[in-house]
Amino acid sequence: MSVTHQNPETRVKERNKSHLRTTLSFWAFMAPALIGLILFMGVPIIWGFLLSLSHAQNTIHFGHFIGIRNYTDLLTDPEFLNSLYTIVIFTLFIVPITFVFSLWLALMVNKVGRGKAFFRTVFFIPTAVSYAAASLIWRMSLFNGTAFGFVNHLTALFGMSPIAWIGTASPPWYWLVLVTVRIWLQVGFYMIIFLAALQEIPHSLYEAAAMDGATGGWQVLRYITLPQLRATSVSILLLCLIAAFQAFDEFYNILGGSGASSGNIGLARPPLVYIYSIALSSQDFGMGAAGGFILTALIVMFTVVQGKLFGFGESREGK
Repeated sequence: MSVTHQNPETRVKERNKSHLRTTLSFWAFMAPALIGLILFMGVPIIWGFLLSLSHAQNTIHFGHFIGIRNYTDLLTDPEFLNSLYTIVIFTLFIVPITFVFSLWLALMVNKVGRGKAFFRTVFFIPTAVSYAAASLIWRMSLFNGTAFGFVNHLTALFGMSPIAWIGTASPPWYWLVLVTVRIWLQVGFYMIIFLAALQEIPHSLYEAAAMDGATGGWQVLRYITLPQLRATSVSILLLCLIAAFQAFDEFYNILGGSGASSGNIGLARPPLVYIYSIALSSQDFGMGAAGGFILTALIVMFTVVQGKLFGFGESREGK
């Protein structure tokens, strides 16, 4: 029986061929995604940044180069600064309410013995609804301001007069409309995330806590559940913050971006709505692009600060 031995050069060549085939296969699978990422994300970002440095009026091509004038004009524009104030107020409402409500729902569903899948589905369904469609339902049916509106019909049972929920500055009932539609749309999504994290907590921790004398739901929640949900909680807070700063549909469709009720948009106009009006109504695409980059910078800044405050990504070992 003869044994054939390959010389070292032959083995090196075969390894190189195998490595080349693996590399080519990798890039063959990755190329479509990378090309799409470059064409539909990289190029628009670069184009938009160059556009923000130009006086691009009524054109999306590079106009007269003006440097950072679009940025300085926006940062000194009272209406844009007011839009930033509006989105901060909206964020202060929506982030803590969404966080607490989604955690509470997750805790309730997690305790259900039977029908857990049913409740998960019911609370998650609103996530699949379009923001624009939900906003129009809130505006035209639930909070339409007439005596036949759903909410006014309920309040009439308690002897209350119809309330103009949208369109009055004092009292600012429109905030109730804006906040409730956002909560209804997104709370189910965050509830699912919390629920998945709750199911990953070892049951032995609760058994050990009971043996150590932990009594009552609050003690278990404070010393077992919440510490185990720390990473998930920080992630959800970051997602809620980013989503709040990107608010557009509910403001535009509820307060009226066009038509007879378009004047109501001045009651609460977030940055994206203001940038939209500059870019499409005034056709100042350079200024609109600059506003987009300013908002992006603010989102990144608040995200980093919030992540640092809550220690997002830090190891818990040794603590």
